[in-house]
Amino acid sequence: MPLLQLKNISHGFDYTLFENVSLTLEPKESMAILGVSGCGKSTLLHIGATLLPPQKGEVLLFDKNIYQDDDTMRLNLRRYDVGIIFQHHYLFKGFFANENIELASLISGQEMDEGLLKRLGIAELMHSKIGTLSGGQQQRVSIARVLSKKPKIIFADEPTGNLDDKTAHDVMDVLLEYCAHESAALMVVTHNQQLARACTYVNYLHKDGLKEEA
Repeated sequence: MPLLQLKNISHGFDYTLFENVSLTLEPKESMAILGVSGCGKSTLLHIGATLLPPQKGEVLLFDKNIYQDDDTMRLNLRRYDVGIIFQHHYLFKGFFANENIELASLISGQEMDEGLLKRLGIAELMHSKIGTLSGGQQQRVSIARVLSKKPKIIFADEPTGNLDDKTAHDVMDVLLEYCAHESAALMVVTHNQQLARACTYVNYLHKDGLKEEA
């Protein structure tokens, strides 16, 4: 069963962003979405991630049409099954790094993965206040917070934007390894074509839909 299906999605605000976007993600698959600034990449990701109903089309997560049900169903999906990595990490600044991660673990009923912290290079930062960490360190704490709840699908909006090249590749490896190990899926918006090519699929978003990289 596909984890995610977008069927003929169209959306816009004062003008049309995109029309007739369709995609499918199976367990252990990943898809990178590229495109020019303002084409609607983040909007498309938010539609798939339960945050924004499309103006046209259907979104199926785990074979359920998520925008035909009530808000409680979408809230439960975000709590347990959907992981969302934003461009801005939305960490609790007055908390320590480990408290931010543990909070997500408690809500989802999962345990914090010490090995994951080491892979992300943040194990030694757990007892540091969020406000004392660099932007790149905060981003990795945010990613650890998302992965610690063991989501079945991850939506990542420029997850490596604040990171140097080596750390960006390490983080991408962690995300892809997680999907392979947990039979999860990843949809990632990025401007980094090199990182995008590590995904199962690379698609460019245009006004008239998605076009797969040749």
